[in-house]
Amino acid sequence: MEEVQIISACLVGASSNSSNGNKLISQNIEMTPWDLQFLLVDTIQKGLLFKKPTPQQQEKNNTNMFKSLNSTVSLVDHLKTSLSRTLDFFPPLAGRFSATKNPNDDSITSFSITCDNSGAEFTHAIAQELTVKEILESCYVPTIVHSLFPLNKVRNMQCVTKPLLGVQVTELVDGYFIGCTMSHSVGDGTCFWHFFNSWAEISRGFEFISRFPVLKRWFPENIKTPIQLPLKLDDEKLYECMELPILKERIFHLSKESVCKLKAKANSEMGTKSISSLQAFLAHLWRSVTLCRQVNANEEVTLTIIIGTRTRLNPPLPEGYWGNAAYLKPIKITAGEILEKGLGWAALQMNKVVASQNYEEVVNLYEGWVEKPVIFSRNALFVANRLTISSSPKFSIYSCDFGWGKPVAVRSGMANKGDGKVTLFPGVEEGSVDIEVCLVPETLLAMENDSEFMEFVTVSTT
Repeated sequence: MEEVQIISACLVGASSNSSNGNKLISQNIEMTPWDLQFLLVDTIQKGLLFKKPTPQQQEKNNTNMFKSLNSTVSLVDHLKTSLSRTLDFFPPLAGRFSATKNPNDDSITSFSITCDNSGAEFTHAIAQELTVKEILESCYVPTIVHSLFPLNKVRNMQCVTKPLLGVQVTELVDGYFIGCTMSHSVGDGTCFWHFFNSWAEISRGFEFISRFPVLKRWFPENIKTPIQLPLKLDDEKLYECMELPILKERIFHLSKESVCKLKAKANSEMGTKSISSLQAFLAHLWRSVTLCRQVNANEEVTLTIIIGTRTRLNPPLPEGYWGNAAYLKPIKITAGEILEKGLGWAALQMNKVVASQNYEEVVNLYEGWVEKPVIFSRNALFVANRLTISSSPKFSIYSCDFGWGKPVAVRSGMANKGDGKVTLFPGVEEGSVDIEVCLVPETLLAMENDSEFMEFVTVSTT
């Protein structure tokens, strides 16, 4: 497989534009349990694949953006400049974490975000033999895709010294790949795509972004900050690497019609209308993976889903709230139940758990976490017979136009990958879904031969 050549790398700070609405340089932002829970795991890594513009596109759009595309260096400089201007609106991404030891107990550490404009990492790279078609049409996600992201193998906790944001612009034979790596302890997927879309707006020539981030974190009135954590930065156990089996990644595509059929099937089986599209197709995936893993009927299988808190609080968090606002919730049943009781029953188990996550439950979990912090480790995310769901098909991904057209695909990096990692994306076609599945090869091969699963799923190509 061809290699990625790094041309240059530098730190890019905010341009300190006085017109921005977030003047937080040199200020600290306290971190919530939703932020702190991810300290020991990897970052968020998502990237967009673009085709190079045709001469006709450049001639039709006679703008400075298209003029710059005559030179890759000019394009990179333009993206670097627009990134700097975008960081004016997102000062945490140009900062670092601060770790403060409790004077009464050397083993207790508190964390905050310091908006000191230390800079985000910006990398320019070239993959001289890699084509857009190779990424789009490969049966399995090519391993070279992981090299299209910066700050690989960085854990969120290391962003005391490492950048909280890294960007890599890689020139392909006939396209560009823009890979972003963001600390998961500074924000969640909603924040990630808020930033990505805002950067695209500035790149297209907007003076201001369409939606300003709200950087003030939410704390219940009775919570004292900063929140104290039982961590030692020099504890070698925190940096132990998990031994992974050989893994492969594949993207399965669900058309809008297939999504609707699965939802209708699940609701019909249970005589209800409450099961969502997401719950239906996740149940479809969960059943196939359980079958193909050949799990014994009496063994427990787990699906870990994301519970968003933005709309569950009273009052809801403000639009544009910029920080983590979600937690992980495991759903546990036996392999025999999920295979014997059918799609609708499995989907309904998710539906019941999601419905139970109300305001009181969210606040109780928040306050309970403060009393007894639970910080996820990578080992805990990928125990036997588990699927861990990340991202969302509701994110605005294909609106990220940097000035030469919309992306043709989205891919994720190596962060937080293990046997059972599932990443959800919207498909290019409105209403469709792409499911990126990371599993051991024998499970993936068995899924391809699972006729019940494949009846609704196709290989994702654009």
